Amino acid sequence: MVAATACSQGAATSSAPPAEGRGGAGAGGGRGGGRGGRGGGGPVPVAVATVTQKPMAVNVRVVGNVEAASTVGIRAQVTGALQTVHFKEGDEVTAGQLLFTLDPRPFDLAVKQAEVTLARDTSQWKNADAQLARSVEMLAKGLVAPATHEATLAQANALKGQLAADQVAIENAKLQLQYTKITAPVSGRTGALLVFAGALVRNNDTAPLVVINQVSPVFVSFAVPARLLDQIRGERAHQGLRVIAAPAGTSDPPASGTVTFLDNAVDVTTDTIRMKATFTNKDRRLWPGAFVDVTLRLSENPKALVVPNSAVQASQQGQLVYVVKGDQTVEARPIKVGWTEGDETVIAGGLAVGETVVTDGQLRLTAGAKITTGGGRGQGRSEQPAQRGQ
Repeated sequence: MVAATACSQGAATSSAPPAEGRGGAGAGGGRGGGRGGRGGGGPVPVAVATVTQKPMAVNVRVVGNVEAASTVGIRAQVTGALQTVHFKEGDEVTAGQLLFTLDPRPFDLAVKQAEVTLARDTSQWKNADAQLARSVEMLAKGLVAPATHEATLAQANALKGQLAADQVAIENAKLQLQYTKITAPVSGRTGALLVFAGALVRNNDTAPLVVINQVSPVFVSFAVPARLLDQIRGERAHQGLRVIAAPAGTSDPPASGTVTFLDNAVDVTTDTIRMKATFTNKDRRLWPGAFVDVTLRLSENPKALVVPNSAVQASQQGQLVYVVKGDQTVEARPIKVGWTEGDETVIAGGLAVGETVVTDGQLRLTAGAKITTGGGRGQGRSEQPAQRGQ
């Protein structure tokens, strides 16, 4: 039996007779013959794939955090007893919806008191105005001293100014009364209720009555390597950047959004730059505070050369693939890898569309080795090594 010349170690087949006790040619050609491709046994069975050309996106995958579009703590603007809570914890509320009602009676009385004060001062001003009119006539006839007239004028003007102050006091009292009805400033979802009916709330309380998170839309915040900054800026200026996000650890279809924020400085501690994408989140799948798997699409190569990841091998000289030639031998060809997307690798140089590459069985190959694809992967691994010591 003639030993094959191809082996993955690149070593020539020894012509010396086999050592005693290790098995001779009749036992499968020694260790090489038993492997079916290192020292003998005919063509090496391998699996192959064709280099294809198709559109491939340049994606950046990171972990992001969902942020509410706005977070509002609801606080009382006046001090009073909480009379009614008009919602339940966790309810969706709309902007302008009534949330709380404070006891309005003290504020009703304040409005009435201000109105009474205005009525009193109005009567006094009318009397002073009538006296001023008489003083003007008497001054023209010389029947009153100028100083007396000036005093009458000053009193009338003071009372007129008091009317304006009274009107402001009424408006302020009405505003305080209006503050007894607390409404939602934004649409969103309410959190835990921190006060209940009957409690005394103050306008200087530090703790909010409830917190509303606006969950539609939401932001997803994430960081990408700073080396991508120029590419990100270029693509964003040209056509905008698309982002997809899905809750971490789930198989749910991702939600789609667009980049709306790029930070103005690189984080020097991590050499990353922070970005935010906006999602409509109408189905409420993205929840504030949750971590999500984020994919940022930077660009798309419409004619990318693609091979399976398993075709790419590492060597001391760099990355390479085994290319199948027309005579069913292989060539170890160095390549330049663009990027990896899922189970596929985009080739930036070294291959042409339509070429055939080995995707399994590379460990038994060297340059020029004869291969066969008929038996596939299983045949190459079904061969049994030769028995030793016979």
